[in-house]
Amino acid sequence: MAKTEWPDVLMVVRHGESSGNVARDRAEADELEMIDIAERDVDVPLSELGKRQAAALGSWLAELPADERPTVLYVSPYVRAQQTARIALEAAGLDLPTVVDERLREREFGVLDRLTRRGIMAQYPDEAERRARLGKFYHRPPGGESWSDVLLRLRGALDDLRRDTVGERVLVVAHQVVVLLCRYVVEQMTEEQVLEVDRAGEVANCSVTSYRLDGEKMVLERYNETAPVEEQDEQVTAEPDVAAAPR
Repeated sequence: MAKTEWPDVLMVVRHGESSGNVARDRAEADELEMIDIAERDVDVPLSELGKRQAAALGSWLAELPADERPTVLYVSPYVRAQQTARIALEAAGLDLPTVVDERLREREFGVLDRLTRRGIMAQYPDEAERRARLGKFYHRPPGGESWSDVLLRLRGALDDLRRDTVGERVLVVAHQVVVLLCRYVVEQMTEEQVLEVDRAGEVANCSVTSYRLDGEKMVLERYNETAPVEEQDEQVTAEPDVAAAPR
């Protein structure tokens, strides 16, 4: 594949705060083993704050120069990502060609889904020990995915995206691990490099990570930029997604 097969701009956004994020924090604060979420992870919606964060993102997009605004949308099928994209585009006054790609979905947590850290230690102590030994990049919980598993599908999604969007400005709305692993792929990082980025802090809800094509190379312009939310005086949040298991 030619190195120049990239869109002019690639903008990757994490969804707004979800009701799952809120439930997770409540369960951790109450020292519970289970997170109280009735829906499947795919169906978890935005919180009210998450909706306002998405609208703030849209206002920020609307204020970009016309030749800087996105021209194509790629989005995860998860409800919280779909809602974020819809609210943001409505606030920005944009109607974009849209690709819903299941390869952009959240990491699957398997048997650790909806468990807090306390719950994981109580119900799956051997799994917690195995994760500590392997590290989060390669640890795959039973029935779930490791980061490297997510990479297998994400590489395919990015290959298709870059082939189909040459000359476009692409907005991707997805999840925390997708934002991090997009950096891993685009910047050709090592395991240690991406884990160092991860250790520096959580990816904020509705934060923007963007690249611009410079010759044959995609150059990082911003990472985890929270100005879209802050400029509208909305609260910045950065809770991990539903499961308390390491991303």
